[in-house]
Amino acid sequence: QTTKLYGITFVALNNVPTYHEEVEVYEVKDKDGSHLGLLYADFFPRESKRGGAWMTSYRSQYMKEGKRVAPVISIVCNFTKPVGDQPALLTFDEATTLFHEFGHALHGLMSNVKYRSLAGTSVSRDFVELPSQIMENWAADPEVLKTYAKHYKTGEAIPDSLIAKMEKAGTFDQGFATTEYLAASLLDMAYHAIKTPITGDVNTFEKAAMDKIGLIDAIIPRYRSTYFQHIFSGGYSAGYYAYIWAEVLDSDAYAAFKAKGLFDEVTAASFRKNILEKGGTVNPAELYRAFRGKDPDPIHLMKKRGLN
Repeated sequence: QTTKLYGITFVALNNVPTYHEEVEVYEVKDKDGSHLGLLYADFFPRESKRGGAWMTSYRSQYMKEGKRVAPVISIVCNFTKPVGDQPALLTFDEATTLFHEFGHALHGLMSNVKYRSLAGTSVSRDFVELPSQIMENWAADPEVLKTYAKHYKTGEAIPDSLIAKMEKAGTFDQGFATTEYLAASLLDMAYHAIKTPITGDVNTFEKAAMDKIGLIDAIIPRYRSTYFQHIFSGGYSAGYYAYIWAEVLDSDAYAAFKAKGLFDEVTAASFRKNILEKGGTVNPAELYRAFRGKDPDPIHLMKKRGLN
């Protein structure tokens, strides 16, 4: 998919040192054949490895004496290993995770800035997930699903009836999920906008904040004050909203592709130039407007969640 979008290619390397025998390394080449960077792929679980999935940079991109020093990027996952003649089959959630982390990897690989401290994913929290989350849209698009979601024995592409069920399930309970998340985001803001110390206990403060926004008794904030680690020790102070704002951005950005074509070269080139290459060198709002020509419209996220 990224070859269609950006013209990049991946060449497997067998002469590059790795930290484990299961790790694969690829040279990433630009559409003109020039070296863009290296990508390490570590897909399977092992005893010494923590769970989850992430992208990281072994060397961030930067400029030295006027020349681009290419990045060394890694994506790490914990997918079920192949056994015998049984291939490593992925659930749809796992496939989406791969697309997501690959989006982060593209952000690192396509970086083209002067200083490594501003390269790739070195951007604000409410912007860093745009390159990753937009890739999830391709993962779920029926046109793309049919190219990779195939029966491992027969090669038959996923049927339209199953795609329809997946799309219907994707909007289930989104009214509740959106409300509980926004409640937590506004609770976060309430704590970090106060100008005088809290005189009562946190439960009283929380109730007053939620009463102010009219939260009904049937729904509580996703995280109650006493275990809201994101905003007290997780680095998301006054920033828990970042998750849904990134979704607003990725939904609106994907709408640009849908309008012109999923693999429209002009739209992809603009996304690369204005988003993926710039890192943290320019205000994110300015970067987004340079790509889209306007501010993001939340209606595209509303439609995705079935709330329009």
